[in-house]
Amino acid sequence: MAKKGAIYERELKNILSGDEQTIARITKTMSEEERENYKTLIRRPFLVLRAAGSFGVDLIAIRRDFSFPIEVKSSKEKKLRFTQNRGRGQKQAEEIVRECERAGIIALYAFRLKSVRGDPWRIFTLPMDIEFEGWPGYVYDILPKIPITRDGNYIMHWEEGMPLNKFIGYLNFEKK
Repeated sequence: MAKKGAIYERELKNILSGDEQTIARITKTMSEEERENYKTLIRRPFLVLRAAGSFGVDLIAIRRDFSFPIEVKSSKEKKLRFTQNRGRGQKQAEEIVRECERAGIIALYAFRLKSVRGDPWRIFTLPMDIEFEGWPGYVYDILPKIPITRDGNYIMHWEEGMPLNKFIGYLNFEKK
């Protein structure tokens, strides 16, 4: 039996890969600006690899100007605690931080809220003790960081994330 979140991993993979059918379906209830941001991926797609399992992340998006690992989360609740499931998500996030700091790369968390109109995806990154330079530094600075509770645990609030269409708009800015 497939993992419950695999459908959303495939959805995000298809979006970032510039799949026209997926983009048309996901943008039906979005504003024109949101829809146009998504459509820029048709012209400037990523090569997206499913990396579930051994890498510790779900997807890896690669393009000549920017590449990043992505952990995909989905929920019908707007708040996602990393301590759920005996803290598996917390341990995974801590490992992702360690590995990304070592490699000097930014890891993304994509949070898909179920049964929502408009853009259902929100993008976050993890707070890291590294100084990024250039384009990666700009991207890291604009992304919302996943907050850490007083107990030292990560928690994502969907409303605090950057809408995926806005993130795509930054990555694929086109002069008019």
